[in-house]
Order: sequence, then C-alpha cells, then structure tokens
Amino acid sequence: MADALSEQYRRRFAATRDYRDAVWRLLVERCFQRWVGPAERVLDLGCGWGEFSRHIRAGSRFAMDLNPDAAALLDPGVHFLRQDCAAPWPLAAASLDVVFSSNFLEHLPDKAAVAATLGEARRCLAPGGRIVLVGPNLRHTGGAYWDFWDHHVPLTERSLAELLTLCGFRVEQALPRFLPYTMSQGRNPPLALVALYLRLPWLWPLLGKQFLVVGRVDAAPGEAPA
Repeated sequence: MADALSEQYRRRFAATRDYRDAVWRLLVERCFQRWVGPAERVLDLGCGWGEFSRHIRAGSRFAMDLNPDAAALLDPGVHFLRQDCAAPWPLAAASLDVVFSSNFLEHLPDKAAVAATLGEARRCLAPGGRIVLVGPNLRHTGGAYWDFWDHHVPLTERSLAELLTLCGFRVEQALPRFLPYTMSQGRNPPLALVALYLRLPWLWPLLGKQFLVVGRVDAAPGEAPA
C-alpha cells in the first residue's frame, strides 16, 4: 500500500512540485497563518510532501501521513508521524493547538475512518484549539470529484460541519467555496494571479470549488480562550 501511495503521488504531483510549493507559501502567508500563533503546536494531517508544514511559523510542527516519501521531504524541524490517521495518535490529550488538513479526508477509505480521525484530532487539541479543513466540495465539483481514483468519501462543507459538531467542536466558519479545485491537472496560473485571487474574496464564490471549514474546541469553564 505504501509503495502504491508513493507512486501515485509522484505521478500526480512530481511535475509541478516547485510550483505547488510556491503556491503553498502564498496560501500559508495570506490565509492559514492567521490561525497559527508563532509559539503554537500544529499538526499537518495528511501532510503529503510537507508544503504546509514547511512554510507555517509555529512553536512546534508535526506531520502525519502514510506516504514513505514524506520523511525525506519534510522540513528538518518537523516531527513526522507515519501512521494510519484513524488509529490512535501517539500524542497526549490536549497536546496540540491547531490541526490542519487539506485535500485529505476524501481519500480515507470510509466515513468511519473520517469520524475516527476527527475524534483523535478533538482528543489531541487543547481547549481553545482549532481544526482547519480544506477539501473538494462535492456540491460544486459535481462528477469531477470522482476523477481521482483514490477519492472515496464525498464531502461538503455542511456534512463536514455536522461531523465536527458531533465530534465536540464548535464550527466557527464553513465556506462552501474557497479555492479552485486542483493543481494536479495542468491548471497552474501565474503566482501573481494566485496572490490576487486570495486578496479578492468576492471571486471565491465564482471560482472556488473547495470548502474551508474551521472548528474550535471551546475553553473549559473558567479557562481563558486561546
């Protein structure tokens, strides 16, 4: 399974590796850094080749994936956890401040695995912590959602928000349209246009086909929120 995952990822993304890394730098700087403080503990769930964890500024960085290539490609300061995300995580309860995941949950084998994964995220997040999720929205991708052989679980921002609530999160934000669908099929606009798109959120409902969902772990009674 690991060898197949490695080969699939290389076929899909190797030709655009440098471009993807540059896009992720923009995404982190312009969007995702706002949810991660410079001293906080962050986990990149389904990290792939480590683009998010490479560019995020945080106190400590963790990354989780089954892809054996990730270990060699992650930034040296990232703690790599190679394991099934639906199994218990080797992290203590309340040991993280942010869990981030992009274009990953739809690749899990079934809904039970998604629920187990988000349950582990909830266990490991400290009071006031957040989970930030990005992924293709079935409502807006339509049949193109199934153009990838390893897509198994259909998701929308509403279904994911409902699951987060069932797992004990409070949903802070659930955008149905955020980013365009994919960078793996030759749609690689100039970085200047990517930066412009991120600065113009009125374009997102027109071109976005991926959701952005943010959930939070409420602080315990008497405890100040993060």
